[in-house]
Amino acid sequence: MAIVSVWAKPGSKKPGVGGRHGDALIVAVAARPIDGRANDAVVATLAEALNVAKREVRIVGGHTGRAKRVEVPDRVAARAAELLGPA
Repeated sequence: MAIVSVWAKPGSKKPGVGGRHGDALIVAVAARPIDGRANDAVVATLAEALNVAKREVRIVGGHTGRAKRVEVPDRVAARAAELLGPA
């Protein structure tokens, strides 16, 4: 498994994955950070963008903040790096 740094943007009008916030991949979700809904949406949105099952994506750090560490399968780590865009 690989670890991806993610910057979550809850309550976004345009959900999606792409771009960078420092070294982190931006994941924008419509869900608000109430009762873990935004975290669930981050997992679902990132899994869809990487074309993997939700069960293969897991937040391992940053559950209560915007900066998160997310575990993804090694086989899609390169795709996650592509989504970051140019440095």
